Amino acid sequence: MQITRQADYALQAMLYLARHDSKENAATSDIAKSQHIPPSFLAKIISQLSIAGLIKTSRGARGGVAMARLPEDISLLEVVEAIDGPIALNQCTGKLTDCILGDECPLRPLWSETQLELVEKLKATNFAQFIKVSH
Repeated sequence: MQITRQADYALQAMLYLARHDSKENAATSDIAKSQHIPPSFLAKIISQLSIAGLIKTSRGARGGVAMARLPEDISLLEVVEAIDGPIALNQCTGKLTDCILGDECPLRPLWSETQLELVEKLKATNFAQFIKVSH
């Protein structure tokens, strides 16, 4: 399993916003430039994050984007799932009927436990934690 490039860019954009002065909107061109994200790709990401309620967008001279909530109130899991959907290491971590071997698969518990640990780690990690680390 690999987090998509789009989800990785979304995390970088959110980290930029978390570090940005919360009293001002950030220009998407500044985000794209500083995070090395192609502007057209960032536009799609911004749209998805906005639909998910993670960022606010505004147009005009003072337009741009900002986090919809405080950095400590947005988890990395929310961002990844807004872009990629629910995390799934493989097919058998879903419903038991999705696994060809079902209960008889000796690997299913390992995959399920590993997926749960990853989800819990991303859920427990918020953007404020990175602000503190960087200063």
